[in-house]
Amino acid sequence: MVYSIPVPPAAPETGAGEGHSHTVERITEFSDDDLATLCEATNAAIIDGGGFGWVNPQAHTSLEIYFKGTLLVPERALFVGRQDGAIVGSVQLARPARNNEAQAFAARLEHSFIAPYARGHGLARLMTLRVEEAARGLGYHVLNLDVRETQEAAIALYESLGYIRWGIHPCYARAGGRTISGIHYYKVLQPGGRI
Repeated sequence: MVYSIPVPPAAPETGAGEGHSHTVERITEFSDDDLATLCEATNAAIIDGGGFGWVNPQAHTSLEIYFKGTLLVPERALFVGRQDGAIVGSVQLARPARNNEAQAFAARLEHSFIAPYARGHGLARLMTLRVEEAARGLGYHVLNLDVRETQEAAIALYESLGYIRWGIHPCYARAGGRTISGIHYYKVLQPGGRI
């Protein structure tokens, strides 16, 4: 049996930038074309230094297995960003494991990326807002995330959306032969800011 996070239905977020159409939607199954364009976008982001954990491009089959597996994880929802109908990025909403009752009020925004050829049009903002809306709709009070210190555009985005920087992990990741710090953020999602 396959379980999924029951994200409340919502119309895809839409936007436009420089003649392109942009949408964000939760995806629960892949067409062959969607999976191929997601894998292409993922490797493009990895090559550009924003591969959400990967530092080297991955074989297409490895990425297919990863993304198909993501759809099977009960605590995850995969959202994709489309530019002119093609997937150019994704982000995941991760809810806490069932045995983590102490943090059951908080979800995580994870593995967000936009392919370099689709950046600068506001799609990352739309994806983040859609994940916030889904988390809020599921009753989560807080959304947590972390990002490499080298991801300057992502840092600027999250801070512009009201995420609060609460800490820096000095040994967060290794890439390019060096150790990179990570920045941790949270955002209170419910009205009144109460938990």
